[in-house]
Amino acid sequence: MLIQDSVREQLERRLANLTRRAATIEGDLKQPHEPDWQERATQLENDEVLEGLDEMTLGEIQQIRAALRRMESGSYGICSTCGKPIGAKRLAAAPSALTCVACTR
Repeated sequence: MLIQDSVREQLERRLANLTRRAATIEGDLKQPHEPDWQERATQLENDEVLEGLDEMTLGEIQQIRAALRRMESGSYGICSTCGKPIGAKRLAAAPSALTCVACTR
């Protein structure tokens, strides 16, 4: 259980960092654009990059929240496909993993 507590703390720290990052990105996206068309074009390109980062960040936030819910329900570390335990090495590498290595292949 101590390992799961450590993983929970790791996930909660990562979630807090990602939540702050998402808020920063979303704040940047809400900034008004410059009236100069050349500067606006650059800002729009930057917005596209920020939107991609925001999408990836929000996706990881969802995965972490799902992993924390599985911890609460007692299903964390159990493959969602075959029902067997997910290996410790896989969970160490990907704490929000849903499937074991065999089912991932």
